[in-house]
Amino acid sequence: MPIPEFVAALRSHVGTDLLWMPGVSGVVIDDDGRLLLGQRADTGQWAIVSGILEPGEDPAVGLAREVLEETGVTVRVDALTGVTVTPAVEYPNGDRSQSLDLCFLCRPVSPAAAAAAHVADDESLAVAWFAPDDLPADLAASTSERLGHTLGYLADPTAGPFFVR
Repeated sequence: MPIPEFVAALRSHVGTDLLWMPGVSGVVIDDDGRLLLGQRADTGQWAIVSGILEPGEDPAVGLAREVLEETGVTVRVDALTGVTVTPAVEYPNGDRSQSLDLCFLCRPVSPAAAAAAHVADDESLAVAWFAPDDLPADLAASTSERLGHTLGYLADPTAGPFFVR
């Protein structure tokens, strides 16, 4: 996966030091209650769509962009369901980063949009819809956590999004 230009520019100043990144992720649910997942090219695990925001980009707009870029599905972003911090990661080249993740509930804008799901970039090996009770065994841990937060939100929207208190 290519490093975004703005991250490469930051790295030219800070080297491999820990970067704090604004991230977004989306639990995309279609009209049949199925979940959109992508099989990640870097780990082979299945995961919800996630990505890094561009400088100045609004989170919901950035997430809709990421979903379209990775899966070909146009979504509307309905609700914030979780605010979490990822563990720090060290990449093979020594770069380190950690993200603030804003997780959102999304819906395809139409059945035709949902049907358009396909691998749309080099970040995924496969893209598919799954029933919540028939998820792949090799699900990324962060996806399990974010699905739990989103399903909790759907069960009781008055509780608001998940965050550590």
